[in-house]
Amino acid sequence: MFFVRSLTKMASSNPSLNKLEQRASEADQVIEYLKQQVALLKEKAILQASLREEKKLRVENAKLKKEIEGLKEQLIKTEIKNGVKQVGVPATTPAVSSPATSQPAAQPAAQSAPVKTSSSAPKAAEDKKKKEKPEKKGEKKEKKSVTADDDAKPVDVSRLDLRVGCIISAKKHPDADSLYVEEVDVGEASPRTVVSGLVKHIPLDQMQNRMAVLLCNLKPAKMRGVLSQAMVMCASSPEKVEILDPPSGAVPGDRITFQGFPGEPDKELNPKKKTWEQIQPDLLTNDECVATYKGVPFEVNGKGVCKAQTMSRSGIK
Repeated sequence: MFFVRSLTKMASSNPSLNKLEQRASEADQVIEYLKQQVALLKEKAILQASLREEKKLRVENAKLKKEIEGLKEQLIKTEIKNGVKQVGVPATTPAVSSPATSQPAAQPAAQSAPVKTSSSAPKAAEDKKKKEKPEKKGEKKEKKSVTADDDAKPVDVSRLDLRVGCIISAKKHPDADSLYVEEVDVGEASPRTVVSGLVKHIPLDQMQNRMAVLLCNLKPAKMRGVLSQAMVMCASSPEKVEILDPPSGAVPGDRITFQGFPGEPDKELNPKKKTWEQIQPDLLTNDECVATYKGVPFEVNGKGVCKAQTMSRSGIK
């Protein structure tokens, strides 16, 4: 009995056993996180499958519509050949016979119908063009009104579409030593491709499967041949760069909001208006490394604020 107690006392005082217990606890946390990621991937796979099925049905519907139109044309041609009067064609109205008209007199009228219907085809095409022109003008007016609405909006952080994203994978750009090419989940049906100049600042292993803040409404641009569809937001100085961390519990697609700036983001920032360039100088980390716009934190509603790891009073871009 005394021997068992002494062994127990030795085990409790052994630092290696304490480390093993700590590692076991950390392993449990990692397993739980991986379970959550597997559940998210399952949900994403189900959503992508439903979208593919919807696209397939749309293609099939379009084919069926074309087939129906072709069958209608064949039916009309067959009816005309057989002398059946086409009620919807205006050219056939003068040929309507009275009850006293004999049957042989009706045949020439039926034979002349195809000529009249074919001559009406160019007119129909012209009418179609005329109808299309006002629609195009309307589209231009709509674009102008959207541009006018954008001009009327205040130039502040609400114009930016900032979202939580998860960098699923990252690799070095094949044609640029300083660039990474990442696949990023921002809560959409498929990931976005993002090109970032972070090779000199963030090791490749730290770019894999990590949460980040993404600016999603910049105009897509090619960087050394690869189209970049968003920008990873970082605390930045000439010596150091850190990717901003969303709050714990945030998921891809969560919107970053700012108290006192309730506007809706632009669909796409107009490069000619320099909207991003006007807003960016007011994006800074504060003394607690919290990302802010004019002192107002980057916030995910109900989940917390976005932060840099160690960089305070630094610019954000």
